Amino acid sequence: MEALRWWALWLQGLALLWGRVGTGLAQFTSPAPPAPAQACSKFSQRSCEECLKNVTCLWCYTNNTCIDYPVRSVLPPSSLCSLSNARWGVCWINFEALIIAIAVVAGLILVSVAVCCCYCCYCRRRSRSRPDEEEEQLARKREERRLQSLQRKHERKLKHDEIRKKYGLLQDSDNPYSRFENE
Repeated sequence: MEALRWWALWLQGLALLWGRVGTGLAQFTSPAPPAPAQACSKFSQRSCEECLKNVTCLWCYTNNTCIDYPVRSVLPPSSLCSLSNARWGVCWINFEALIIAIAVVAGLILVSVAVCCCYCCYCRRRSRSRPDEEEEQLARKREERRLQSLQRKHERKLKHDEIRKKYGLLQDSDNPYSRFENE
């Protein structure tokens, strides 16, 4: 029940703000002093604008009556006034159009949030799989370079051993710490 009251207040505030934007920001920046609250029935058979100056009033175009807004329900019941003929906040938009506009805006927001969430999740999944593949490639290349380095090191050792053997500098492999003799 409390949620319905908040919904009705939010709906009224949105329509009022919409009306303020339509009439200009001059009224928004320099508001007139608040008028004392009057009964909405006093504005019946007058104009819609006069009726809707009081935020608690609802104008019905079918019989040109100004009635108190039924705050217990979110929308005015059809027995009170049909939605296409009910005005609240501003005279140029009816409840049907307001409901459709709010539903469209809410739907667009929900769809855009869902698309953003799906896109972000998809990108994260893609970005997580790519580093694994890249890391595997880097590991393979690193291993290839290490093997090539070991192979070159072994070839250098063989070449150096041949040179040492040629000049008689190759030490005995059984006793590498033998004494070097000068002849």
